[in-house]
Amino acid sequence: MVNFNGQLHSKDSTFLNQDNRGLQYGDALFETLRVVNGKVFFWEEHYFRLMSSMRILRMEIPMEFTMEFLEAEIKKTVDANNLKDSGARVKLLITRQPSGFYIPTVNEIDFIIKVESLPDMFYVLSDKSCEVELFKDFYANPDMLSNLKTTNKILNVVAGVYAQENGYHNCLLLNNKKQVIETINGNLFLVKGTTIKTPPLHDGCLDGIVRKKLIELINGLEEFELIQESISPFELQKADELFSTNAISGIIPITKYRKKEFQVKVSKDLIGKLNARARLA
Repeated sequence: MVNFNGQLHSKDSTFLNQDNRGLQYGDALFETLRVVNGKVFFWEEHYFRLMSSMRILRMEIPMEFTMEFLEAEIKKTVDANNLKDSGARVKLLITRQPSGFYIPTVNEIDFIIKVESLPDMFYVLSDKSCEVELFKDFYANPDMLSNLKTTNKILNVVAGVYAQENGYHNCLLLNNKKQVIETINGNLFLVKGTTIKTPPLHDGCLDGIVRKKLIELINGLEEFELIQESISPFELQKADELFSTNAISGIIPITKYRKKEFQVKVSKDLIGKLNARARLA
């Protein structure tokens, strides 16, 4: 079942048309959420990021769009898909209502909630290899729009096609200053000794929820120093460890970049702490 503006529809039904602005112009935002046993991981952070993003894009936020209202709609959709007692991947999509061309004539929104099952109840570190390469065909802009989780993800899609065509599992994206900002599907962290580095938001990386949570978590650990600083491609092969993060997988270890193979030690240590933080959130 899919939730469109509070009404449940079967997954094979048609409730959007060719005038949808997300389709026409990429005029949409989304949040991807992990829900376990009816609990939305880091819901408060997701909610406030969504509200902030809607304001930046000058979308009109409905009066009923409280944290409680949207959480109830998410849980209603999870329940309708018989996933109340298991793990679920939830996508909450916000689109400006059909009107106008590049200039919309209204700023009211529609929302869509879709749900899929997840194999694991909590974050589990993958033991699969993950070889990455730099994607240098196109670059991200280091600005606030790049921080938002919009449906304008053609850079990520083309990078994904490049990875498939060349036998890589993922790609590292660059901004137009040739700084490494993220992977196709997550924020990037680099470990060197006792220092953990992640790109700052002004470099153009996504303002990720798990990124934020890991920064808070690492800042509370005595054994590591967290730095938000630009990452040069030349640093990658000198790193002890690389990993990416997102709301569904938690932490994704990167095992190889060119001739360099990486440890997974810090990732293993942090995944348990992240699960503990998620259960308490």
